[in-house]
Amino acid sequence: MNQNFFERVYDVARQIPQGRVTTYGMIAHYLGTKGSARMVGWAMNASGKDESIPAHRVVNRNGLLTGKAHFGDIYQMEQLLFEEGIQVKDNQIQNFKNLIWDPSIELISTKF
Repeated sequence: MNQNFFERVYDVARQIPQGRVTTYGMIAHYLGTKGSARMVGWAMNASGKDESIPAHRVVNRNGLLTGKAHFGDIYQMEQLLFEEGIQVKDNQIQNFKNLIWDPSIELISTKF
């Protein structure tokens, strides 16, 4: 089945476990489109209010909440992470390296 890029991104994002985060670039790399981290960000922004897509768990490569403005309330992304036990200070995830979920490692590679 040939899915569009955004749907492929959403399929990966839905698998991010609660209390873990990944990056736009890690999703892009997993999908075989290493240079398309920005497109992954656009997909997250376009996910809107679809609660099946945990867009709040996708951050930039430094653990910054760069997508927070797309949640309606600029504090909602941080609040959702906090509810999962993830600490954020100055828009940056604390203990970031220990919370990373890399789909290239965590998922059995099923090339899209």
